[in-house]
Amino acid sequence: MGLIQAVRGAVGGALADQWQDFYTIPDRLPPTAALFAAVPRGSNAGRGSNLHGSSNIISNGSKIVVPEGYGLLLMQDGKITALVAEPGGYEWRSDALQSKSVFAGDGLLDPLVMQSWERFKFGGQPGTQQLAFFVSLKELPDNRFGTQSEIYWDDAFLNTQVGAITRGTYTLRIVDPILFVKNFVPASYLQPGRVFDFTDLDNPAAEQLFNEVVASLAPAFSRYTNDPAKGNRITRIQQDSVGFAQSLSEAVEAAYQWRSQRGLEIVKTAILSIEYDANTRELLKTVQRADALSGARGNANLQASVAQGMQAAGEHGGAAGIMGLGMASGMLGGLGALQQPTAPAAEDPVAKLKKAKEMLDMGLITQADYDTLKAKTLGL
Repeated sequence: MGLIQAVRGAVGGALADQWQDFYTIPDRLPPTAALFAAVPRGSNAGRGSNLHGSSNIISNGSKIVVPEGYGLLLMQDGKITALVAEPGGYEWRSDALQSKSVFAGDGLLDPLVMQSWERFKFGGQPGTQQLAFFVSLKELPDNRFGTQSEIYWDDAFLNTQVGAITRGTYTLRIVDPILFVKNFVPASYLQPGRVFDFTDLDNPAAEQLFNEVVASLAPAFSRYTNDPAKGNRITRIQQDSVGFAQSLSEAVEAAYQWRSQRGLEIVKTAILSIEYDANTRELLKTVQRADALSGARGNANLQASVAQGMQAAGEHGGAAGIMGLGMASGMLGGLGALQQPTAPAAEDPVAKLKKAKEMLDMGLITQADYDTLKAKTLGL
């Protein structure tokens, strides 16, 4: 009885797998899906259907439609046999006995007998496995990163070590589907019905990528802020989604060879938040003050400050008060240090007049103010 059942199953399976199918992407596919098996529809516009074909056999003459933004990987017996990277409709053709179909003009008796014999040896199941997988070539969104404690790096612009807690997202692209499948995708996902998704919390491979990105954040920040050709500052990272993504991609490539060994690269980033430690916050405030007091804007700020001081000094001591204000505030060249100079107890009259002349030339005091100071300084 077992022999009869095996033969019957072998012949029935061979006949069922003669059916020409139409393969497309699965229904309700998440936008973050990276790799998934092509799905046979198993019907012919209501005129017939095949519900008994093997899930791992594709008959000659079957059609596979590759949508825009996806590639098609063909596998037989666990080996990648072809890659299609262009969208369009394709027809399956194979020399494997199990794929031969009378509907594709492969004859009837010889292929059917040979398939039945092969299936008989495997208990009625086909002795080979043929699979078609779609692989996304689009940017895959919503890949997250974040740190629970501060990360630190040496910042050339601030000339010290800085630290921050950060979180954000990045988009990922599969640039080499063959490397991606051969070197990274677990075998459990290379089966019909499975979907490889980088955002799946139960996907251990995706969790590994998360850990590697977090470990690469400090080198990525360092690459970005220490590039002398860019002159990048730490405060610009949140607005430069492509520039920081390049630094992050370079960092993960250097440490984990994402592109060269896994066929993956980071395309864009979105930093949702950066919380700097206390020392870094103080440094950034200092830099902001230095920026405000530099260049033309600094001259305007200085002039406004001196004008206000002159008004107050005029009410409390006239020109002497003005001179004291000038010495207390210092000249523009000393503002970059962001430190208030200590006025000397006594100053040389010539040096005092020189400073007053510089202020006159800069338009900070009037000619009358200068003449008054000159007369008082020289005792005239």
